[in-house]
Amino acid sequence: MNDTTARTKEPPRAALLTRLSRDRRGNTLAMMAISMIPLTALGGSAVDTARIYVVKTRLQQACDAGVLAGRKFMVDSSNNTLDANATLQARNFFNNNIAQGWMRASDYTFVPVRTAQNRVAGTATARVPMTVMKMFGAADVTLTTTCEARLDIADTDVMFVLDTTGSMACLPGDDDDSCSNYAGTATKITYSRPATSTANVTPGYVGTTGYSVAERSGSRIAALRTAVVDFFDTMAAAKQPTTRVRYAFVPYTSTVNVGASVRAMGTSYIVGGNGAGDTADYQSRTITGEYEASRTVTTTVNRAQSACGTNFNSVRDPANERTFKSDGTATRTGQEWNNSTKRCQNFNRNLAPVWTYNRYPVDVSGYVSNAAVTTPNRFPLSTSAWLGCIEEPDSSNSGSKSYSTTNPPPNLDPNLIPSGALRWQPMWPEVEYQRRYAYWYYYYGWQVAYYPTSDQITTNGEDTNLGPWMGSVGMQNSGNVSCGKPVQRLSELNRDQVRSYVNAADFAPLGGTYHDTGMLWAMRLLSRTGVFASDNAVQSGRGAPKRVIVFLTDGAMSPNDTLYGLYGMEAWDRRIANGDTGDLKAYHNARFLALCQQAAAANIDVWTVALGTDSTDELTQCASTPDQALATESGSGLSDTFRKIAKAVAMLRISK
Repeated sequence: MNDTTARTKEPPRAALLTRLSRDRRGNTLAMMAISMIPLTALGGSAVDTARIYVVKTRLQQACDAGVLAGRKFMVDSSNNTLDANATLQARNFFNNNIAQGWMRASDYTFVPVRTAQNRVAGTATARVPMTVMKMFGAADVTLTTTCEARLDIADTDVMFVLDTTGSMACLPGDDDDSCSNYAGTATKITYSRPATSTANVTPGYVGTTGYSVAERSGSRIAALRTAVVDFFDTMAAAKQPTTRVRYAFVPYTSTVNVGASVRAMGTSYIVGGNGAGDTADYQSRTITGEYEASRTVTTTVNRAQSACGTNFNSVRDPANERTFKSDGTATRTGQEWNNSTKRCQNFNRNLAPVWTYNRYPVDVSGYVSNAAVTTPNRFPLSTSAWLGCIEEPDSSNSGSKSYSTTNPPPNLDPNLIPSGALRWQPMWPEVEYQRRYAYWYYYYGWQVAYYPTSDQITTNGEDTNLGPWMGSVGMQNSGNVSCGKPVQRLSELNRDQVRSYVNAADFAPLGGTYHDTGMLWAMRLLSRTGVFASDNAVQSGRGAPKRVIVFLTDGAMSPNDTLYGLYGMEAWDRRIANGDTGDLKAYHNARFLALCQQAAAANIDVWTVALGTDSTDELTQCASTPDQALATESGSGLSDTFRKIAKAVAMLRISK
């Protein structure tokens, strides 16, 4: 029987596969070749997918680098567009982080823009050609990624420690010699000390007369005022609504004005807070006798020479010995025979005090608590007011240049809570006197010079050569005595408050440079266990804030042993060098560096800025890193430097 079933002709490819499946003779190689086609497609897909992933990862990294650079260099202003320099820097950083042709990618684009939130956003693209999959007709892939950078501030406490000495009246570009000459010879101006809405002031501060060196136009201190506000603006642009940023200020010279702030934390920390009879020692003077300065004939009496002066009742006015009228005079009546006129005369002996100069205790209870008190040991009678500057009475480590970071002496201890003999005492220039002796020498005639002496001296009446008075106008406007603007404790200040603080009349240049005084009280204001611990308490539910010190000066340490400041007068008080006044600068530098080491141990971020001079070795060592010891010789450079610090403090972050 014939098979009549119709057969359908198989397609050639199917026929080939059918024959290969039926014919087992040598078909293995051909079958393997055919199976490689889907395997190749599968492997090629994996290779190209991996290339796409790697390129996209690098594209994202380059995008992030670009916006970070753009935000770092962005000018903080009201402009809605990204400034040219920030755009250039953003693109440079993008290009440096991804090379053309890498993984055969090409056609890179990167567009940085400024956002309404003062951030920098970017969009980056790249074209990735297919390799293996191109054989299967796959098209090139265009990748797109976005990124955004912001300045993101954690809770931060910023402490400005600012040199307000006389040289800050100079121009930023002045050299040391020209600046020193200007500060020494420039007109001294007066101002009325103003009230403040944020800083603590003593009852006697407001309205008293202050002195300063007349500022040159474009002075260092003028540049500082601008730079501080620029710092604030940079931080404010990066601050989030929930972030707490506080500011504090310590203007410093040979001392700091911290008295009112300390008393606000506790009146017992300063001598005088325990009430009447609370005394502090000063290089001062007291009345130890009286002498006849002159005499005046009052009347002529008709008495024989033998009777003249006998049975005469001498009367003193005031009655008590060693007491004087408000103008410093006293009289005692007398009677004597005048050989010239051959007459008996009544006369008044005009008396004046004999002063003995030494270290004496003075009751300061009224001085620290009242607006003004009568100045003791001074005629004519006058009043004096405590401005708020203090002395460190401790001298336990005098003569040492080596200090323990973990167990510092009291006058280097940021965490000190003083009591007893360690209490701080008010600076009182009106009761303070130097003691000097006259040295005669021959140089084209006899000349005299005056030098400090630790010996007690005695003078008949006033002698400004042997006993110069530290309360005189000359001592104050020369900077031998200076008491600057009261410190500002940590507070969430707004822009107007910051600007008002550094632009007030009492933020003025006068006095000598003692870096250790500023650093010591900056550390005390930041201490979490010292007198100001309550200002530094960590808020509930929040981490401890970052602490930053910005230390600015325009020169090296320049102590003077006859200047009256935080450590008294070194020539007589000997609280620092113990008489080794020839090496006084080295002692103060050692103290400054010891405080910087304590700042490092307390994890406080320290930036130092030298204005108008190179950074000194001490400033470089004090900074947390060498890169944080900065210097500039121009006013605009100072603003740039402060903005740089603010951006570093704020910390750049990727937000998207």
